[in-house]
Amino acid sequence: MTVTKMSWRPTYRSSKFRNVYGKVGNREHCFDGIPITKNVHDNHFCAVNSKFLAVVTESAGGGSFIIIPLSQAGRLDSHYPKVCGHQGNVLDIKWNPFFENVIASCSEDTSVRVWEIPEGGLRRNMTEAVLELYGHSRRVGLIEWHPTSSGILFSAGYDYKILIWNLETGEPVKMIDCHTDVILSMSFNTDGSLLATSCKDKKLRVIEPRSGRVLQASYKNHRVNRVVFLGNMKRLLTTGVSRWNTRQIAFWDQEDLSMPIVEEDIDGLSGLLFPFFDADTHMLYLAGKGDGNIRYFEITTEKPYIQYLMEFRSPAPQKGLGVMPKHGLDVAACEVYRFYKLVTLKGLIEPISMIVPRRSDTYQEDIYPMTAGTEPALSASEWLSGIDRDPVLMSLKDGYHRPNQLVFKAPVKEKKSVVVNGIDLLENVPPRTENELLRMFFRQQDELRRLKEELTTKDVRIRQLELELNNLKNVSPKDV
Repeated sequence: MTVTKMSWRPTYRSSKFRNVYGKVGNREHCFDGIPITKNVHDNHFCAVNSKFLAVVTESAGGGSFIIIPLSQAGRLDSHYPKVCGHQGNVLDIKWNPFFENVIASCSEDTSVRVWEIPEGGLRRNMTEAVLELYGHSRRVGLIEWHPTSSGILFSAGYDYKILIWNLETGEPVKMIDCHTDVILSMSFNTDGSLLATSCKDKKLRVIEPRSGRVLQASYKNHRVNRVVFLGNMKRLLTTGVSRWNTRQIAFWDQEDLSMPIVEEDIDGLSGLLFPFFDADTHMLYLAGKGDGNIRYFEITTEKPYIQYLMEFRSPAPQKGLGVMPKHGLDVAACEVYRFYKLVTLKGLIEPISMIVPRRSDTYQEDIYPMTAGTEPALSASEWLSGIDRDPVLMSLKDGYHRPNQLVFKAPVKEKKSVVVNGIDLLENVPPRTENELLRMFFRQQDELRRLKEELTTKDVRIRQLELELNNLKNVSPKDV
């Protein structure tokens, strides 16, 4: 006689990820003594790739972040060199997915900057960016690299606009102006042909980025905070707050945002929920800002859609989390995901590995399908012309040791002093806060000081030339 199990059990039975567990790195793999920023902006303040860990730091005057080679774990020296070119607090940092020494940052000083980190990390403070991008009239809170094109960067500012930058020319090529409030998050589908955004106006939008056309928008009671595309499933997942002020996740069809397919309450805590989706394993990780735990789920296209798996628990609250790209994982240990957790109170960053327990030492192909690699599928100009391509896939079987032959080339631009120093026509927009007013005042004072020094130098040079001219006039033909 066959006994049918209850309907809510089968996903557990068939899931190979039901026993995934989180393992905190040993003390020698942690990064200690880091002055992590105390900024309350809702971002991760951390970015990781297979070479470096980047963390936004607390600094007096301007904004800075540090770059630590992953091989140099341990306690950080208090005089460790920083990237410190911004005039305002750094709000977001992201590594270029195709050039592992190139990182972008955005700041309260209204600029987006692109930096090239030398091999082995910094030996002295870095103040000169390879690109300084000015186009926003308010502070810039978010940046995202395009997932398949090598030279396209998106930035979202507090002027409610998204700018698309072509880094081959160093110019903005498109402005998306469909939001009525601050943009909270951006997420791309697999080939980068669609952009999903969440906004403070409580709406979820799916946008065609090249035209700026809004394809879908939601008007639901679920207040959306963060959104993430679920790989190639044509689905979206959002985290937010329900009408009863409970933390909630919602599962959407990207082609119909009129109603979510399913909503699920998580708990009654108040911290923002950050979603992380692994398209290779279809696992969703939820980490609350200020929480110590990370919940994880398995996502399917059929009911029940979202299946709870397990929870990683820790007493230390997290300020933000960096995520290691797939080619940086330890496949020998069956590691399927790795977080770098920021613990502000301790000045500590600890790696948390999500591991699938397996007895065999051989390569586990079922948990490591072909994944997006470090080779771009198309150039910036190709993408802008209307071409879409899926990511160039790679296998993790033999580790990833092939050096990237690509070289990042910043465009050579005629630098104007007003742009280099951040004085832009856009700065004529009246400042919203006292801090912005002070920053603008001090920046203009610096510019005036520089112009006065330049004027004095030129005056001295003019006097010298006049004297030389008089000397020539006084010389008689006999002397010549």
